[in-house]
Order: sequence, then C-alpha cells, then structure tokens
Amino acid sequence: MLTDLKVKVGPQFYRYHVGAIDFVPEILQEFSAKNVLVVRGQRSFEKAEPFLSFLKKTEYNFQFFQYTGECSYYGAEQIAKVVQENQIDFIIGVGGGKLADLVGYAAHMVNVNFGVIPTLASNCAPWTPLAVMYKENGESEGKSEHFLRQAAFFITDPELVVDAPVNYFVAGLADTIAKWYESDAILQQEHLKNEPFLQLAGYTSELCKTAILNDSAKAIADMKAGKATEEFIHLSEIVFAVAGLVGGLGDKYARNAIAHAMHDGLSKYLPASHHFLHGEKVAYGIFYQLAVEKKWEQIAALIPFYRELDLPMSLSQMKLLPEDETVIDQIVTFVDSKEKVHLLPIPITTDLLKESIFELENYINQE
Repeated sequence: MLTDLKVKVGPQFYRYHVGAIDFVPEILQEFSAKNVLVVRGQRSFEKAEPFLSFLKKTEYNFQFFQYTGECSYYGAEQIAKVVQENQIDFIIGVGGGKLADLVGYAAHMVNVNFGVIPTLASNCAPWTPLAVMYKENGESEGKSEHFLRQAAFFITDPELVVDAPVNYFVAGLADTIAKWYESDAILQQEHLKNEPFLQLAGYTSELCKTAILNDSAKAIADMKAGKATEEFIHLSEIVFAVAGLVGGLGDKYARNAIAHAMHDGLSKYLPASHHFLHGEKVAYGIFYQLAVEKKWEQIAALIPFYRELDLPMSLSQMKLLPEDETVIDQIVTFVDSKEKVHLLPIPITTDLLKESIFELENYINQE
C-alpha cells in the first residue's frame, strides 16, 4: 500500500445551479461567520455583483479587498494584514482561478475558513487545496503552495459563468483534458494499479477527457450565444470541479506531470508567454509530454480537436521558440527538477527533454 498518498477530495460544500449563490448565508451561519472579507477582482466582480444579494444582509459585516490580478506572496500578505487588523473570521473569493488560489493560500496562512464563488470556468483552482504562485509582474515563481485546508464552500451560478470570455473556457477545457494525458501512464504502473483512490482518480480523468472530446464544440457554441445549456453546464462543471477531483483523489500521482511542468518553465523563462492563458500553455505541454513519451499516434489523434478549438501545438506556432538555446536548456533543467515528471514510467533526462522540444516542432511543422 502507499504511505505517501494524501487524499484531499474537495470543498466541504458544493452547489452549481441557477440561484445557488443565494445559499451562501446558510454556509456563513454554519461557520458562525460575522466579519467577512470579500476578495474580488474588478471586471469579474462587476459581472458577479447582481448575483450577490447576500451582501445586503445586515447581520454580517462585509469588507472588501481588490487583489492585483496575480496570486503572489505579496498579495497573500496584504490579505493577511486586512484579516488580522479587522478580526476577519471568514474570507470569500469572487473571481477566477488566480483569485481562488490566492484566497486559499491566504486563508491557510491566517487560519481562517474561506469560500469561493468562481465567475468563470478556466481551471480547477477553486476546487484544489494548492496555489500556483506568481510574481506581481506575471512571472511564474515556479512553485506551488500546497495546504491541507479545503474551501468551506464552492458555490456559483451557470448564468454568471456563461457570461465570461470564451477563450478562458477553451483554455479550461485544455487544462482539464491534460488530467488524463498526464496521469494515465503513471496510474497504469503495476505497483499503482490496485490502489482504490488512484483507480477513482483514473476513472475521473477519463470521464473528463471523454466529455470534453465529445461535447466541447456544442458547449463553446452555446457559450458564444450566451446560453447556459446542459452541455455548457456539464463541461464547465467538469473544468472547475470534477477535474479537481482527479488530483484530490490521486494526489501527486494524478495531479499533473510534464505538461504542467512545461507550463511553469515557459512562464518562468519566457516573459513573452505571459499573454497566453494557463490552459493554452498546458495545451502545448500535453503535446510536449506526448512527444517525450514518443506517443505520436496520440498527438495525431488530438490534432483535429486542437484545430477545432484553436489550441497551440508548438512553440513556433506560439512564436515562443527561443533563438538562444541556453533558454531551452534552462527550461528543460527546470522541468527535469520536478519530482512529478519522474513519476512517469520512462527514464527522464535533460537530453530527452531537450530533443523532444525539437522533435515536436518538426512534427507539427510537417502537418
């Protein structure tokens, strides 16, 4: 049996349907919350405000903090200061993935319960007990903060989520489909195949992949039309909730591998990558991991899907291929340094990681 598996399934309470946000006061009552800090973005909060009728309730003292747009150590310290100075006993985050990460990490720092109201479906950040850290200039810190605290609640409304930028949802679909491509080879290893929680993680990642390949085109079209249809609701739920179950059940064995390590490497060493969304860089990372694994037939099978969603398939396509080879060396050294990369059942070396970058470029250029 495994002695290093940490199962952190997900938020204590979850609801996603029209009118669900009206339930937030009952959760605040459950946690005896009185002084509540609402951490918010700007544009996302303006869209969310009509759904937040609970803010008018006079039995709570609501205070507001607008974050900078990054999940940074600086931002977490600013929230911690507000919490301590105002005797805050509950934090609510209203916004996207970076805000959810920031609120989770800040709540961990100050030992305060928190809840999240996502305004878009771009990744599983609202579900997970970890925060991907950035500097205030958008550069990746190259590390994640993992904590044992889960959100007290995750509640949102599809009528709010459908009114978000479509490219964030598309990036979320890419980030989510990575769950299967990153974890499958790890979970198929003989010494892991009979672990119940890892089996659940594997089933969940396959559910995510199948639904996204089958229903993405319809869900995206519906979102563009502003319609919260069954396909949109199911896929958005898969992106920001069900996908989080994969890592929650499987821990490091099913959270991420080379695709996300490459995302972090690009974000750390290529400033020009900052204008790409998280899921767009992960989409390239999926192809890169498959190139490292020499699974060219899986790349070929995914190309029509990538073209349909206009996802990046190579660094050249993204106009990110460095002319200076030492930058590539920095990226592959960084990728090689990550423990999760070496969970794959193949011998990973910096030489393999480097040659795979160029093999993928050549393969895509020939398509």
